[in-house]
Amino acid sequence: MSDMKIAVILGSTRPGRNGKVVADWVVDRAGARTGAEYELIDLADYPLPHLDEAMPPSMGQYQNDHTKAWAEKIAGFDGYIFVTPEYNHSTSGVLKNAIDYLYGEWNNKAAAFVSYGSLGGARAIEHLRGVASELQMAHVRQQLSFSLFTDFENFSVFKPGEQHDAAATILFEQLESWTRAMKTVRA
Repeated sequence: MSDMKIAVILGSTRPGRNGKVVADWVVDRAGARTGAEYELIDLADYPLPHLDEAMPPSMGQYQNDHTKAWAEKIAGFDGYIFVTPEYNHSTSGVLKNAIDYLYGEWNNKAAAFVSYGSLGGARAIEHLRGVASELQMAHVRQQLSFSLFTDFENFSVFKPGEQHDAAATILFEQLESWTRAMKTVRA
């Protein structure tokens, strides 16, 4: 088994969310891989209020227990796959808030993006790419975008097209490669 750990972060806490089945699909596909250990992190399990730390996250001086718990969880990973819905041409507020809580825990690690929405969530990914760059994350080119019109039956039952399997393999390969490379940067 690899010594690399990658979190699949489910970026929606909305009741009836489609994100859980998408994240589960990603984790299922990753389960057959030996290059890294993948773990689902559901933001519903980390109820963070709107950013409530007095000091900027870049200072790393967390005061609140919920921030410390979140920082400890995130720090243990070498890379991340962010699973995001697209809300109003961007990512979800809960995901952006969770990302904004931390700084050093994200630095010099790799990231990939999976989205879903009416246009496949592509606009949410574009916003997350800018955020990841600011956090000094190496994000990979390959992304997965699932359309509510073609990859979901009645906008709720996840039935992704077969073409997503090949794209997922590329995403995992790129992410594992960059995750391995970024470990040397942090060494």
